[in-house]
Amino acid sequence: MEVSKREEEYLEAMYILHKNKGVIRVKDIARMMNVKPPSVVDALKKLAEKGLIEYEKYDRILLTDEGREIAEKTYSKHVLLTKFFIDILGIPPDIAEQDACQFEHYVHEITVQRMKEFASYIQENCPYVLKQFLKEKLEGERN
Repeated sequence: MEVSKREEEYLEAMYILHKNKGVIRVKDIARMMNVKPPSVVDALKKLAEKGLIEYEKYDRILLTDEGREIAEKTYSKHVLLTKFFIDILGIPPDIAEQDACQFEHYVHEITVQRMKEFASYIQENCPYVLKQFLKEKLEGERN
């Protein structure tokens, strides 16, 4: 089944809301994604038709197993990419967060795994080189 970037964003938002609040509500999704509630309702209907969520108007919203799986993959990519951008590349956290949000929808699982392995390798085997690189980048940004 084809899931669009936007649908992944909705699933990820619902996953985070459920994880943090225990409940998923239209108004919370709207606030989190900076959209109006009617847009959320339209997206929820499409996601329900695809079997990715359970949704009835004025009732609870639940991720199905398939929806949760997509959301978890997207969220874990987001976390890994944000961490990689900050810890390995020295990108400021706000920019790293924005970039991870875009990149997570297009990057292949193999690439994410390789980035994870590379980060571990660099941190374990070349900590001095990494510290020097980050120091130079931070000094360059200040000048």
